[in-house]
Amino acid sequence: MLSDRQNQILKTIIREYTDTANPVSSGHLKEKYNLPFSSATIRNEMVELEENGYIAKPHISSGRIPSDKGYRYFIDNLMEQKESSRQYQKRLEMELLKLRAKNARLERTTAKLLSSMSQCLAISGIVDKKEFYDFGMHTLLEDPEFENRDDLSRLVMSLDMIDENVDKILSRVKNNETEIFIGEENPMKEAKNCSMIVSPYKLKDGEKGLLAIIGPKRMKYARNRNLMELVRKVLGRHSAILLVAGSSVWVIA
Repeated sequence: MLSDRQNQILKTIIREYTDTANPVSSGHLKEKYNLPFSSATIRNEMVELEENGYIAKPHISSGRIPSDKGYRYFIDNLMEQKESSRQYQKRLEMELLKLRAKNARLERTTAKLLSSMSQCLAISGIVDKKEFYDFGMHTLLEDPEFENRDDLSRLVMSLDMIDENVDKILSRVKNNETEIFIGEENPMKEAKNCSMIVSPYKLKDGEKGLLAIIGPKRMKYARNRNLMELVRKVLGRHSAILLVAGSSVWVIA
């Protein structure tokens, strides 16, 4: 385990890199976040974090970025769990139902909603039917991490074969819970430069579904995991039958 000071510095590095996508220097941390340590202390702690593999230097600049190990430590030990307000849950539910009313495919509707709210590539589908939809590849094109088109090409190819990868993905999910995979942890090797959040669910008729989002390693993990949990709960509560009249939507449970 890291010291309390190292925890605070690592958490702040991840926060800053998530927001900016720029390597983080000790001087910048001190100036922007007013940490209660001297610049020299922050610099020394960053050297130790780097030596232990929690952060890395991407190039010759003085800045550092979180490593896969750093993100994993953050998720397992430092990430805050925030409960969504009831108002937010209802808003998400209504957004899903509105989209559903315009589109007969629940899976595609869900992928579109997840992508728009997470700003990641989203996958949604029914495991039993091996029928999956993805949405949001354009969002990845806007992230600086995906300037390498070879990486994107491999990811696109893996999505074309997502039905063949489902069993591999589900085999890595424990107790049907939402799981986060970072870099090399990814069940799909083509996504090794990304992070993936996977969440299985079950519809009221017993069919098994799968939700996943794929994005840069600097994604907002707490927010996106919470989003996945909410969407799977909504899908588990409702049947696939909707009645639409005017601007109103009713769900037949």
